[in-house]
Amino acid sequence: MTPTSAAPGGPTVRILLPYPTSQLGGLPELPAALWDGWGEAPPERVLGEVEFFVIPYTYTSAALPLLRRMPRLRVVQSLSAGVEEILPVLPPGVTLCNARGVHDASTAELAVTLVLSALRGVPVFVRAQDAQVWSPGSFASLADRTVLIIGYGSIGAAVEDRLAPFECEVLRVARTARAAFRGPVHSLAELPALLPRSDVVVLTLPLTDETRGLVDAGFLASMKDGALLVNVARGPVVDTDALLVELQRGRLAAALDVTDPEPLPAGHPLWQAPNTLISPHTGGNSSAFLPRALRLIRTQLDRFLAGEPLENVVVPPGA
Repeated sequence: MTPTSAAPGGPTVRILLPYPTSQLGGLPELPAALWDGWGEAPPERVLGEVEFFVIPYTYTSAALPLLRRMPRLRVVQSLSAGVEEILPVLPPGVTLCNARGVHDASTAELAVTLVLSALRGVPVFVRAQDAQVWSPGSFASLADRTVLIIGYGSIGAAVEDRLAPFECEVLRVARTARAAFRGPVHSLAELPALLPRSDVVVLTLPLTDETRGLVDAGFLASMKDGALLVNVARGPVVDTDALLVELQRGRLAAALDVTDPEPLPAGHPLWQAPNTLISPHTGGNSSAFLPRALRLIRTQLDRFLAGEPLENVVVPPGA
């Protein structure tokens, strides 16, 4: 647990951070307090002064009850790309910013890792190694496959950047159609025509009312036989029961960094589903996270202290 302490020389605590200001590099002495999400929350005298709150990464649930105890709160900075947990409890008039860009590299790396691992049979090799069995065979290659990326924001684009050397065709989908650097981006309305063409479907879209349950029985039925579904977005984007039907039939394969429910409880049928690879929501949590998170916090604090517009605004001031 990291203790909470106000910076010396400041009459009030304006900023609540998960990291010491010394890690941010070159900032002037700030009226800041430190809380990394462990243990007891800061005392009321601290919370009552906070104007800018950086939510500790992976501790959103512990942080959310503090929002209503911050009467002077002006800005909430999330260190996650998705902010669906924060939106329902965000106090009126408070600006909410997400961590767009912070997780792009790490999540895109894992997405490609899951694709290659599932196609090339890495889980089979690991189980054979555990059993000390030499088990050669032929597996699918990513080369010459068609990959459909659904949710073509910064993470989706980062996934495509990493797919570029693998000699595969990439299709892109976002909420609305547009042109992008690497090619056209199709709208969600075009999915019925794109799914039957795709060997791999990668989900990188946010969880919203529009995307919750997007991957339902109809969506899955439109995927071609033997296709691979990769989810590095949010678990509830996928209807778990519908996915289980296709996995247990052996018609589709899946590689999931996120699930619904999550954490996936012991005994859940997804653990034993055929052709299924599961990682425990580690997409953004790598060594690439901290330096990018610190750069974002530094940029946002510079802007906040200078009275300049913030970046990555999801809910604007006064909304």
